[in-house]
Amino acid sequence: MSQSPTPGPLWPQATAQPWTQSRLLPPYRALLAVDAKDFTGHPSAEHGVISRAVVQLLETSLRRAGLGEIWEDRRFPASTGDGYVFGFDPAFLPFVVHPWLHTLQDVLTEFRVHSLGAAPIRLRVSLHVGPLPDSGDDFDGNGTPRNDTHRLLDSRPVKAVLAASGENVTHVAAILSDRCFQDAVAGGWTGRHPDHFIEVPATVEGKSFEQRAWLYVPAPSGRLYDRRVLGDRVIDDHEGTAPAGAGAQEAARAAGPTVVNRADRGNVNTGTVHGGQHVSNSRTDSRTDVGGDWIGGDRVGGNKAGTVHGNQGDTVHGNKREERHR
Repeated sequence: MSQSPTPGPLWPQATAQPWTQSRLLPPYRALLAVDAKDFTGHPSAEHGVISRAVVQLLETSLRRAGLGEIWEDRRFPASTGDGYVFGFDPAFLPFVVHPWLHTLQDVLTEFRVHSLGAAPIRLRVSLHVGPLPDSGDDFDGNGTPRNDTHRLLDSRPVKAVLAASGENVTHVAAILSDRCFQDAVAGGWTGRHPDHFIEVPATVEGKSFEQRAWLYVPAPSGRLYDRRVLGDRVIDDHEGTAPAGAGAQEAARAAGPTVVNRADRGNVNTGTVHGGQHVSNSRTDSRTDVGGDWIGGDRVGGNKAGTVHGNQGDTVHGNKREERHR
């Protein structure tokens, strides 16, 4: 007759179910995770070299930024194959946001210039903070904050902004969780103004994940403000328009960037105009709202439309002010 195994040290330790009793909250840890862009696109023979280089670049950049202590004291570090993740004292979080992200951009730029024959490395970075077990056990660092750190790293906005930027200029694209942003940036603790960051809805394809997050690109280039990068909801919020339905949003993504021409109390022409045009504006308070700012008068000099390729204005033949005679 077989005997039942006796519980011993190999058996999992029983834990209380969530929400059944109060326990001490684990210590707060900041989390830093990076992924190399297009890692799987490189030949298999280069994977080990790139993985090793990512770790070396992280150490070099942290030490150059005066944050060698973070590297020496990193918690539950782990290689992810195409990247690296570790925890650290959240007191250093403002310094990781700045100057480290900018220093990482500089180090990767130098690596690209001086490492002839080496695969170029461009990194996505995610930063988060939250309570995580950290007792020295092999399974430390596991929990929702760590899961969310990796979700942010794989989210659509940070992937899109790195893909849309120039590979010769932009080598780092970072995404901060809202909690990280509120604590370190909005609180005024880091050396970067909140205006350096772009609020985005962080979503991951195939995952039930959506969080408010913040993009930061130390060396921006290319189509950073493309609608497909920021997401329709962010564009709608900035334009003050009502959110479209799900079907309309998907159609907008498929169609690409949308250009809206608007002229309150005026004319907008997208083709060729023959003859004259006349606009009469009669208003007690003759001020024009441009980009949320009230500007006296109706005429504003300069280009207020952003970057436009092609013919932005009207093609007009003849005198616009002359009376049109039949």
